[in-house]
Amino acid sequence: MSREGLPARRERTQWEVVAFLAFIGMSAAFGIDASLPAFDEMRPDVGLPPGSNRITLAITVYFLGMAGGQIVYGPLSDRFGRMATLRVGMAIYAVGAAGSMLATDFGFLLGSRLVWGLGASAASLMNLAILRDLYSGTRMARMMSLVTAVFLAGPVVTPLVAEGILRAASWRWIYACGLVLAVAIVTWSLRFGETLHPDNRRPLRVGPTVDAFRQVVTCRRTVLYAATLLFVDGAFFIFLGSTQQVFDIIYGRADQFAFLFAASAIPFAIGFLLVSPAIGRWGAHRVGLAVLSAALALAVALLGLTLAADGVPEFWTWFSFMVVGNTLLALVTPVAMSMALEPMGDLAGTAAGILGLGGITAASLLAAFVGMQIHDSTTPWAVGYVVYGAIGLVLLVAAGRTPEPAACQPAVAT
Repeated sequence: MSREGLPARRERTQWEVVAFLAFIGMSAAFGIDASLPAFDEMRPDVGLPPGSNRITLAITVYFLGMAGGQIVYGPLSDRFGRMATLRVGMAIYAVGAAGSMLATDFGFLLGSRLVWGLGASAASLMNLAILRDLYSGTRMARMMSLVTAVFLAGPVVTPLVAEGILRAASWRWIYACGLVLAVAIVTWSLRFGETLHPDNRRPLRVGPTVDAFRQVVTCRRTVLYAATLLFVDGAFFIFLGSTQQVFDIIYGRADQFAFLFAASAIPFAIGFLLVSPAIGRWGAHRVGLAVLSAALALAVALLGLTLAADGVPEFWTWFSFMVVGNTLLALVTPVAMSMALEPMGDLAGTAAGILGLGGITAASLLAAFVGMQIHDSTTPWAVGYVVYGAIGLVLLVAAGRTPEPAACQPAVAT
């Protein structure tokens, strides 16, 4: 483990870091994964007609909340530390989860989901900032892959737990689990301890904060890798926001959604376990190019099959292409994010916040635009994958050809 930026008073094993970061990552994903199986039950309770695709806005506003919080938590975490910021976020997370659990109309649900997302953004951002405190470059990319592989136990278990709760009780009890997660994370954070070295804390003043923002957004290498992730996430978020609707409305398989959605996380975990040594051998950028190229090739093939089938390919064909393609898209994340943060050094919190604000906001809107076009055909999904994947690949190639400019802060050696 890197000693750079790590207070000497607290030793952590690699697997302790992986377990903690995977768990706080699961808390951010819980607000999405737990919601999807409950959409059918939620619609009448919040005033929506059966089959309404407006329910997917509950996912969109959650993402927007996650994006909005990033720009606040980043500078706060660089000033007051990662753990204090995480605990504040978990308090907001609990408020949003409680409001969502008690919602009786769609507007109140969306407002509560926005607050929940604001809290979840602290977990999402601290995940990245803590990693950057402890690691950098290829080492960070490999650790992010391991964290994600463990984190993917959440998407396997959460839909099955949600389905079990739905069979015995109201969907509201699913959201009550969010309160338990918030308490568990606060408790664990007390044991894990702070990762931001006191010497690396930055003043919370307008001038230094503006300078930090300028440094992030004028670093061409950082911006290109972040833009790559924006479009890759735009494609991936279609999967998160629209899968339940496609299962239910287009294929009439709502009863199979929880099990198959959970099963789809297994290839993701395998992929992240395999990509970590691949990054160590061939480098993060080359691995990113390979997996994104493969994802785009699959997207083009799926679009051809979809058009040939008048928008509704055979279910298992669609599902198989979707799972493999999404796995490949997800593998771009540790590459693009670690390389984007590499030049930022002790600006990790602020940089991650800026990138999160722009990236998550834009990606969720890109995905929502596609999701709202999906009615009785999967063609919009397939087109979205091809377009967003192609733009992401062009940006990734450009990022790899861009030397680190003098304006970027050099990364801490690991």
